[in-house]
Amino acid sequence: MTTTLLPSPLGPILIEADAHWLRAIHILGDRTAPDDIDDAPAEGPAAEAIRQLHAYFEDGAATFELPLLPAATPRGAALRDAITAIPSGDTLSYGALARIAGSAPRAIGQACARNPFPIVVPCHRVVGSGGTIGHYSGGRGIITKTWLLDHERRPERRGGLL
Repeated sequence: MTTTLLPSPLGPILIEADAHWLRAIHILGDRTAPDDIDDAPAEGPAAEAIRQLHAYFEDGAATFELPLLPAATPRGAALRDAITAIPSGDTLSYGALARIAGSAPRAIGQACARNPFPIVVPCHRVVGSGGTIGHYSGGRGIITKTWLLDHERRPERRGGLL
């Protein structure tokens, strides 16, 4: 397994990958990067994750097609798919997403909290009832979640409409 550090507007992002799978993404925020970062240029899934994350930071509407390490259970895979289906710039409440996924809001919250692929599996697009921001476990918490949502909703991406 290799670990690669990607500088980003959110602070450093740690990417873990092997030759076949992207294994995890960690938005470090204010945390210090570990000492065992690989100095070699990223290749394989890590290099592709870096390329696609750069595209996302340039254009919040960019989409991801990465070889994510499969979820541990079929239910986890279904919840991941439901979260991933939320379009860039949109949000869904925990309850609404639970109804779509045939699950419970608490299960959606747990899937978001345990999401090993923030940004790529966009748990930042899951909000509380009435559109409240809710929680976020990546980076600097709600500050990071708000930044991601604002980035995806920038007016220039919506044809200049507010």
